[in-house]
Amino acid sequence: MSTLLKMENIQYEVDRKTILAIPSFSIQQGEIIGIMGPNGAGKSTLLKLLSLLDSPSEGQIFLKETVLSGQKITIDMRRKFAIALQQSLLLHTSVYQNVALGLKIRKLPKASINEKVGYWLDKFNISHLAKKHAYHLSGGEAQRVNLARAMVLEPEVLFLDEPFSALDFPTKVELLKELKEILNITNTTTVFVSHDLLEIKYLTDRLAILMNGEIQQVGKTEDVIEHPNKMTAAFINQWKEFIQ
Repeated sequence: MSTLLKMENIQYEVDRKTILAIPSFSIQQGEIIGIMGPNGAGKSTLLKLLSLLDSPSEGQIFLKETVLSGQKITIDMRRKFAIALQQSLLLHTSVYQNVALGLKIRKLPKASINEKVGYWLDKFNISHLAKKHAYHLSGGEAQRVNLARAMVLEPEVLFLDEPFSALDFPTKVELLKELKEILNITNTTTVFVSHDLLEIKYLTDRLAILMNGEIQQVGKTEDVIEHPNKMTAAFINQWKEFIQ
């Protein structure tokens, strides 16, 4: 696989305090990579930098060979990415209108919008909810709409920031299965932030462990879980004991 997204010599500081220090980190075309670590490790900050929602204090971010950081972020750059958060943040309108919004902003023809929205409503098994108001949805239904709203944009990179953490276990398992199948079929490059090792183990190809603002270990998910290094062993083993 070729490198799609890359960070080099990244520093992120707030009030002269270093939040992230990442010499090098790369994401491969078509992979699903997990980012995991204790609370306050900088996971969401890392995702914000990668998705261009924030800018590093130092260093560069590349999409293939194009430098994204250190310059004015254009609409075309942002359109290469889509993000789904823990809170779905749906608009006060129908499911259909929520999923269609990004396409309308991009001024796609109505017929194309109808086709794309219909396709993704079907993929996430929410076609029957198209006319339902978003605020009348269950948590699982709202998260399906959230994911459909991201995938309908056909992003080069999909960012997921703990989208399953508020769901009950049966709903989480069902949606994880559906999403894994969709990501594998579409070959969508995905960055998945989670605090749950079960989610990470099921969904991801590679795993990066972030601690104290630094990536302490990265590799194939199973390798990192089964062979943690000295820096990550306590964190990983604590999770392994919990889920056994």
